[in-house]
Amino acid sequence: MTRLRRKALVALFLFTLFIFGAMMGLRTLKPSDGFSDLAPGMDFIGERSDRRRLDVKDAVAAAAVVVSPGQFHMGSSDTKVVFTKSDRDYSIFYDVHIFYYLWYGSPGMDNKYIHWDHVLVPHWDPKIAASHAQGKHTPPDDIASSFYPELGPYSSRDPTVLESHMAQIEAAAAGVLVLSWYPPGVADDHGESTEDLVPAVMDAAHRHSIKVAFHMQPYKGRTDQSVHDNIKYIIDKYGEHGAFYRFRSSTGRVLPLFYVYDSYLMPPESWAELLTLKGSHSVRGTPYDGVFVALIVEERHKHDILASGFDGIYTYFASNGFSFGSSHQNWNVIKAFCDGNNLLFIPSVGPGYVDTAVRPWNNHNTRNRVNGRYYDTSLQAALSVRPEIVTITSFNQWHEGTQIEKAVPKKTVTRLYLDYQPNLPDHYLELTRQWAENFNKEKDKWLM
Repeated sequence: MTRLRRKALVALFLFTLFIFGAMMGLRTLKPSDGFSDLAPGMDFIGERSDRRRLDVKDAVAAAAVVVSPGQFHMGSSDTKVVFTKSDRDYSIFYDVHIFYYLWYGSPGMDNKYIHWDHVLVPHWDPKIAASHAQGKHTPPDDIASSFYPELGPYSSRDPTVLESHMAQIEAAAAGVLVLSWYPPGVADDHGESTEDLVPAVMDAAHRHSIKVAFHMQPYKGRTDQSVHDNIKYIIDKYGEHGAFYRFRSSTGRVLPLFYVYDSYLMPPESWAELLTLKGSHSVRGTPYDGVFVALIVEERHKHDILASGFDGIYTYFASNGFSFGSSHQNWNVIKAFCDGNNLLFIPSVGPGYVDTAVRPWNNHNTRNRVNGRYYDTSLQAALSVRPEIVTITSFNQWHEGTQIEKAVPKKTVTRLYLDYQPNLPDHYLELTRQWAENFNKEKDKWLM
């Protein structure tokens, strides 16, 4: 018995030594030793560890600089780029996307105001419509917004405005500008065609290392065939531009990403002709393939989106509770549906919502900013579902009061505008940067 006990103790000692040696050996391994540094299931947009982030601190001078297109090359799947500027490092994040509008005009550039003089949209019920103001706004003192821009009622054609916007977006650390887009010669009901402005936007964005994705808007006569033509046009015309945004898909392909607004207006059968392999004019596997993200408004839309062949879902609206998709309490359910069907879920967050300057009867959907607390609540709700990408609604949708662009106090004889006081005009840019940095720190923890 004593001999057996001694053998058992020796065996146990040797086994313990083996386990200890194995543990020490594993601790010395790095990703380059052949072990993935990704958690299971986190490969949708490709690797996001430090080795896939491009640090350009060595590529730019320590002095304040504007990075030109030729100074560095950023891989399509990078989620962050770091610069040294003046006496500090700063980053912009390509998993923070922000909706951007090009539809504004002013007399100096456009010979008239466009969109700032937006009509007061009447309610569809004549009885309710009769109890609210009618007509249209009269800039520059009376504009179609509850806030007043620091730049005044500007023109989207003004190069100085574009430059200011890109600097503000860069300051907010949002790496992808999602451009509201209509085909050539087409515009929204209250504006004019802006497709000719897209090259200037792409160039300005590129000067600030910002990427551009396209937010495809609905228009009269939109069909699966016309959308196919739109996709082909965008990729043929802008696909080689340095600012054109691409996303690493679940198959490992690096593809353009398109947001499709009001996608529910077309039936799933029509979308499937474009977005499924067996479709009559499918883009799948062609040079015009992409990552296509549909808008969810009602709960049933998630099943239609899946049947249509879309690759993801976004929520757009910044008014919590306005729709099923925009309600924070439903994001866990939507995320679970997306995870179960290999779809991206991209929640949209905003600093507040007030559109009564254009829809005077819609006060019940107003969401007050509360000095940034509403924004923080929205951002935390997005963070809780661990998304790959978050969209910000918006940079400059002034009509709906969702903008984070700089705003200033203003009072006229007939109007008292809302403002960001007691905070500065850049308050929401700063909040966005702080959150973007936190978002990326949290994502690093998810991958550990």
